[in-house]
Amino acid sequence: MRSNLVYLTDSLTRAAGGLFDAVRSLALEVEKHQRYAPAVIGLDDPDAELDRFLWGRIDTTVLPVLGPRAFGYAPGLLETLQSKEPDLVHVHGLWMYPSLAVVRWSRRSKPYVVSPHGMLDSWALKNSRWKKQIAAAVYENRHLHGAACLHALNQAEAKAIRAYGLRNPICVIPNGIGIPEKWEERAERETHTLLYLGRLHPKKGLAGLIEAWSMVRRKAEQAGWRLKIAGWDQSGHRTELEALTRKLGAGSSVSFLGPRFGEAKAECFREASAFILPSLSEGLPMTILEAWSWRLPVIMTPECNLSEGEDAGASIMARNGIESLSAALSRLFSMNKSELEAMGAKGLRLVEDQFQWPRVAQQMTAVYDWILGFSPKPDCVLN
Repeated sequence: MRSNLVYLTDSLTRAAGGLFDAVRSLALEVEKHQRYAPAVIGLDDPDAELDRFLWGRIDTTVLPVLGPRAFGYAPGLLETLQSKEPDLVHVHGLWMYPSLAVVRWSRRSKPYVVSPHGMLDSWALKNSRWKKQIAAAVYENRHLHGAACLHALNQAEAKAIRAYGLRNPICVIPNGIGIPEKWEERAERETHTLLYLGRLHPKKGLAGLIEAWSMVRRKAEQAGWRLKIAGWDQSGHRTELEALTRKLGAGSSVSFLGPRFGEAKAECFREASAFILPSLSEGLPMTILEAWSWRLPVIMTPECNLSEGEDAGASIMARNGIESLSAALSRLFSMNKSELEAMGAKGLRLVEDQFQWPRVAQQMTAVYDWILGFSPKPDCVLN
């Protein structure tokens, strides 16, 4: 007999970015193991019905939100959660009403797991700080302290969780990624594309990227490189970035593509020669794993928490601000086709060895089994 498992998340659509990919892929892979019967509960957004098919056979419930979407008050959430009769709940994300609903549900002595997804690191805590301090005092600290296990995507996030003052057991399990089924060797091109794909949000460091790009723009043009920024706007940040691009005179070599999903997203990766994520704060970014799965060399910051890429020779690390970022760009521009391909191949091997979903789901299932008393504590759990 399978145990009932509920995944609780902010959104069930691609609008949630990497969080959507992480929760959906985990649920689908766990379902294959036949140990758990997963269901997913999320909050309503404009694409909820459009993206429902992406969950396959998983039982999905989308609940209407009353009041500000940023808080996500869904009056029917607690009742819906109880109706699923879960043996275990896995919460993805913090600082919203689902945290409070789970605290109330757990009064029946039912266990739950919390995945902060980078929301407890120092940059994230400083962003909208006073709102998070209020939320922490009212419900979020109870939610976090009450978890049977906290899920960190890497050792850096585990340290951030401990720095917040939490002493719960922590399981350290990365996100995973699928390998594209169809891939053709990239032809020699006169123009190379450096791709960013993700939310257009200040924490992604795109303003610094545009400043760094403008510093080395002549080198980029001489080497035939262009910067393409794909993703959905958040709070008008795209307008700010476009204004900065014009101000710095970089408009001829920088393009804003807007949101890209599905086949359009895959086409972006196919057409790219390299990928960049200059983020100021991350848990474990799905977009870098995806870029490696497409055999792309990557430029990233230490805040992306994927030092494995630098160790494996699959990425260029940009440290200490705009000057370091411009140096990383210059290094990329100096690389020839065979060097780019070699770095991309190392990224693919890294993904194949450490970040595929079957392995991730097996580790997470072992954590669920331990929490429910079916098996001993797995090695990935830190006390």
